[in-house]
Amino acid sequence: MAKPGRLGVGIIGAGKVGAVLGAALRAAEHAVVGVSAVSDASRERAETLLPGVPILEVQDIVERAELVLLAVPDDALPDLVDGLAKLGAWQPGQLVAHTSGRFGVGVLHPVRAAGAIPLALHPAMTFTGMSLDLTRLLDCTFGVTADAAMLPIAQALVVEMGAEPVAIAEADRTLYHAALAHGSNHLVTLVAQASQLLREVGVESPGRMLGPLLRATLENALASGESALTGPVARGDVGTVRAHAEALREFDGGGHGDVLEAYLAMARATALRAGGRGLLKPDQLKGLHEALDPKED
Repeated sequence: MAKPGRLGVGIIGAGKVGAVLGAALRAAEHAVVGVSAVSDASRERAETLLPGVPILEVQDIVERAELVLLAVPDDALPDLVDGLAKLGAWQPGQLVAHTSGRFGVGVLHPVRAAGAIPLALHPAMTFTGMSLDLTRLLDCTFGVTADAAMLPIAQALVVEMGAEPVAIAEADRTLYHAALAHGSNHLVTLVAQASQLLREVGVESPGRMLGPLLRATLENALASGESALTGPVARGDVGTVRAHAEALREFDGGGHGDVLEAYLAMARATALRAGGRGLLKPDQLKGLHEALDPKED
């Protein structure tokens, strides 16, 4: 017997996020009535995570669904929403949720104008598009935005997927998303750069060397915040920082690559934050600034 309040769900976009969230909603006993999938990869993902769910055209999905989940790239979302509005696709009372971190419900104005209910449900998680992501949802939070009266609906959908909802104000969505992108996306770049440098000096398995260090650092930072700050910048070890900058400038062919640029930017930010916490004396800050602003030959 179906639980009360079960919805017919349509998934627009069988990317890594859409297919996984569709599977999570299905596991909560909602009925996934259709999914859109254009590429071979998305079709395969839909067949794996949503077996038996028909692959349909977008307008057909909207027509059938009580809850439409828009899991498309940020830049594609406004035109998709507006285009479907011009076709008269949105239905009064229909729930329409997007998974974009950048946008709140303002981007769904055409949905609201048609009498449908706009929701923003963004998982603060990176996905592989495989079934293991369903387990990751259990330790995941969603940034949710909705009108005050509809916020409990958004929160309930997130809870049903096994995750935790956190309300984000409409005006704060871009800063919220920037925080997540800065922490997650740039971490990948940082690890790639550190691995590149280790391979350069003959370390065959950079991940084996970096893994324990980075995991411990992340755990310490999450538990203790900036109290976990350590290393030559935080200690004011100007000579070491200068040596790092010189070595990286040589590695980058005179400073034309991305590694030196990233090191200098993050070291400057670290120095500012360490200085703000009173960890560095004025002369140490001055020395770090000079070491991190080497003159071109």
